[in-house]
Amino acid sequence: MIRVREAIVVEGKYDKIKLSSLVEGVIIEVGGFGLFKDREKLRYLRQLADKRGLIVLTDSDGAGFLIRHKLSSCIPPHRLKHAYIPDILGKERRKAAPSKEGKLGVEGMELSVLRRALENAGATLEDEKGERPGLKGEATKADLFAWGLAGTPDSAARRKELQRRLGLPERLSANGLLQALNALYSREEVEKFLKKEEP
Repeated sequence: MIRVREAIVVEGKYDKIKLSSLVEGVIIEVGGFGLFKDREKLRYLRQLADKRGLIVLTDSDGAGFLIRHKLSSCIPPHRLKHAYIPDILGKERRKAAPSKEGKLGVEGMELSVLRRALENAGATLEDEKGERPGLKGEATKADLFAWGLAGTPDSAARRKELQRRLGLPERLSANGLLQALNALYSREEVEKFLKKEEP
């Protein structure tokens, strides 16, 4: 496993599952072309780019490059890195037939190829001390419970309200919210924000 400071953007859930077996960090799936109409997700990606930087890791087919181009037009270039996988013909195990262009996507790549792609893109990897740069003081699931954002009858409504106030996508699960909060804020910043909001 490698720890990556930047948030990594992939196309779909199978890409995220594959990359999760290599990378410890924030991995965001954009849902393919759904990204083009999802203003909430684009706003969230801009926040992540401002706070941590983004690495785009899409398939090497036409669809992957359209998504890459969309993100390049929305995110400042100094906040965006591009990781490219090689063109390898084949099909993923879970699919009955190869993709339209006959190329393997992110989910079909060997982990060593994905690691090399991230390193070549200039991903900020864990420092020598084993610390995750800039990520001290992270919130935990226990914090979500203590803040009333998980485990209570009204926790879903409270999460939704917090997500609205912070400009985060409303469809985040409790785990997704925890990942977003830790990617964008320290635990202390979240606590201060929640105290301000108390009646």
